[in-house]
Amino acid sequence: MRVSASRLRALRGTGGPEPASPALNTRTRIKICGLTREADVDAAVEAGADAIGFVLYPKSARHVTPERAAALARRLPPFVTPVALLVHATPAERDAALAALPQALLQFHGDETPEDCRAAGRAYLRAVRMAPGVDLLDFASRFPDACGLLLDAHVESYGGSGKAFDWSLIPSGVPLPVVLSGGLHAANVIDGILQVRPWAVDVSSGVEAAKGIKDAAAMRRFCEAVREADARIADSEA
Repeated sequence: MRVSASRLRALRGTGGPEPASPALNTRTRIKICGLTREADVDAAVEAGADAIGFVLYPKSARHVTPERAAALARRLPPFVTPVALLVHATPAERDAALAALPQALLQFHGDETPEDCRAAGRAYLRAVRMAPGVDLLDFASRFPDACGLLLDAHVESYGGSGKAFDWSLIPSGVPLPVVLSGGLHAANVIDGILQVRPWAVDVSSGVEAAKGIKDAAAMRRFCEAVREADARIADSEA
């Protein structure tokens, strides 16, 4: 069941430097994206991931078919969310993903319009390719029904580049939950959480041995770093 954006904002900050009330502040959620193997799904869950992303974009090195994504998603325990990443999917491709992954949250990572996103009839994240000149507040206003905005680096490919962006480009008062992405790894995610105070963080290349091949130890270190950031925030707000 979809949780409204207003409810998410009540539970966590809205992006930008202003933290939520200490009484309402909760832990930073973790999404690990681009998984292709059973062992990696199991290791991500064990490390503490809240969501697992499956890339259904054929041009990605981390691409899996909807059928393969469904097989991997069946390994997920309750309360770990599968996420289906789409880039410029045709209606037929989108419908195949919906049929294969009926419980998945959708992530639109291309140039999809609000109408494209709504046509799926499913809760969704909208990715934003951050760069100087991007008006994030205007972008958010065009996708008011999104569950959140996933902020990634602006690169020629669509995500998974390992490139970070300038976090100071994120304005305060973003009216949707923010998922911080783009070049995150265990060594910088603490700084990202402390600066941005996102609802969630998203990692792919930062926990890989090779594209589509995750490193269990790296996933564990990343999740531990996120918890360290949360502990620092809790201490500062006590």
